[in-house]
Formats: sequence, C-alpha cells, structure tokens
Amino acid sequence: MSGAPLATRIPVLLYHPVTDDPPGWIAEFTVTPRQFAAHLDAIAGSGRTPLTVGALVGHLAAGTPLPPRPVVLTFDDGFADLAGPTAEALARRSLPATAYLTTGALAPGRPCLLPPAPMMTLAQAPRLEEYGMEVGGHTVSHPQLDTLRPAALRSELRDSKAELEDVLGHEVRHLAYPHGYNSPAVRRAAKAAGYASAVAVRHALSSETDELFRIARLIVRRDHTAADVEAWMEGTGARSAPYPDSLPTVGWRLYRRARALVKGPEFAG
Repeated sequence: MSGAPLATRIPVLLYHPVTDDPPGWIAEFTVTPRQFAAHLDAIAGSGRTPLTVGALVGHLAAGTPLPPRPVVLTFDDGFADLAGPTAEALARRSLPATAYLTTGALAPGRPCLLPPAPMMTLAQAPRLEEYGMEVGGHTVSHPQLDTLRPAALRSELRDSKAELEDVLGHEVRHLAYPHGYNSPAVRRAAKAAGYASAVAVRHALSSETDELFRIARLIVRRDHTAADVEAWMEGTGARSAPYPDSLPTVGWRLYRRARALVKGPEFAG
C-alpha cells in the first residue's frame, strides 16, 4: 500500500441513502439501517476523533495539528432519511458529519439529472444543522462537472451555493463534486465560486497532505461490512491520497467530454 504512513491516514466516508428499500439506480451505494448502525458503532469504538469536513479543512489550511486519528462522515445528495433517522442515529452517538445537498433534487419541479428517489426538502436543511451536521453544496442538477462549458459550470457551483445560503442564513464553504468527477479547471472554478474545499471520491484514504480541492473519500457500498469500516479506521484497506490521476482516468474524462458535446450534460453517477 502506497501513500501516507498509517498514523496520518484519514478515513473520509461517503454515504448515500440509509434505507431497506432503495430505488434500483442507487441500490449499490445504499446501506440498510442495521448495517449503518453497525458501521457507526465501529467508528465510535475505533478511538478516532470525528470531525466535519470544515473542521478538517480548517486544520489542513492553517497547518495546525489535527486531533488524534480523525475520521469524517459525509452524505451526498440529500435522501429522505438524512433529515430524520440518519441524522438521529448520528446524534445519538455524538458523531458530527457533513451533508452535501443537490438543490435541484430537493425542490419539486426543478430540472435535475438525478433519477427519482425519496428526497428531503430544501426547507429541511436547517434541521440537519440542528442535529450537528454541516451542510455543503453538491451542485444544482448533479451533472458531470468536468464535461460542462465554463458558463454552465459556474452556474452549477454558484447557484447551488446561493440557494443553500438563502435557506441556512450563512455562508456555505464546502463542495462535493457529483460522483467525484473533477479536473484542474473544475477545481479552479470551485475556488473562484467561493468554496474553501471540495471532496472527490478516489476510493482512497485522505491524509494530512491531501489536496484541499480534491479530498479523497471512500465510497460506502451495500456489501461493505463493519469489518471493512474497522479496517479503514485502522488506516488499511485502501491506498492513500494524494496521488496523480491515472492514464485510464484521464482517458475516461476525455471520452465523457466528447460524449457531452453530442448528448449534452449527463447525470454523474
């Protein structure tokens, strides 16, 4: 395994819905409430210090020492369970988390590329903060950001940020790229839009030297067990970031860009 030493590897976990009955399109990235409880118990028992993304970024940006063995929990999109049983399960264990919301999916009738699923509402975003969660942006329509023209990219980043700030009453500083798709141009646009950080996916552990606009996350799938989570808590089971994009990743990006020129913006998923 390459990358940072075990002691400085930071698990940043990415969850989607927590439900027994997910729509088929998101089923692979769904865990049941029973699985989720087992995962949270493994995290709480690991001796790691749970942080929000904002707290992690604050330390990394300032160069101040991190608390012992940090861990970060994140949730993408804003599925219906998030503002209810999922937030309650986190609060019972005093586990902070960061929720990245796709604003177009949280208001009926808005154009959005996310397929249908039970979602929370935009008006429920303040409730997440009441449970101790941090709220970040996840674009308006969930497109493949690295295939968009500059004007459309700026709109996705800035409009979702403004909508969340409107309902929350304060600045929103953190972003998640839909399905992790990003590029140097996307990262520059995220910074220009006023974000202080952005998380990708990368299927890797983060570290003290990770990139603030490409923080690595481990995507949680339906077949991940508490033992998998325990391995991540020990800093094993995945490589660690940062590392350069592979040639297949670059090639896949170029292919998707060419396809978007013909078909238009596509769902990142």
